[in-house]
Amino acid sequence: MTTFAPEVGTQLPPLHIDPISRTTLALFAGASGDHNPIHIDLDVAKSAGLDDVFSHGMLSMAYLGRLLTDLVPQQQLRSYKVRFASITPVHGQPTCTAAVTQVAEVGGERLATLELKVTLADGTVTLLGEAVVALD
Repeated sequence: MTTFAPEVGTQLPPLHIDPISRTTLALFAGASGDHNPIHIDLDVAKSAGLDDVFSHGMLSMAYLGRLLTDLVPQQQLRSYKVRFASITPVHGQPTCTAAVTQVAEVGGERLATLELKVTLADGTVTLLGEAVVALD
């Protein structure tokens, strides 16, 4: 677990993900049960007017979840929500980031609100979100 200073404005260490491979997409399809062919079948993607398959949005959400659980134990997560902003193409290389936007005492618990983002190497933001975590 990474220790972080829960002050407003703190940028947490980013999580850099290897480029998304076709193997990653196939394995995630099996693990998640999401076998939508747009994610794994090039012919289906091309018939939809795309150049290639693209990543499951929930895969990016899972990577953000990993960023969070690298930060605090899972039992300290109080909320986690995301909004999908753009697709992650096969071979895209996501970076997950988080910044502290608020620290407050709520119901006897010290909580930090984090602004979350997944960004590709070209600057495209694919996922935006927010999490609330309990601090020690």
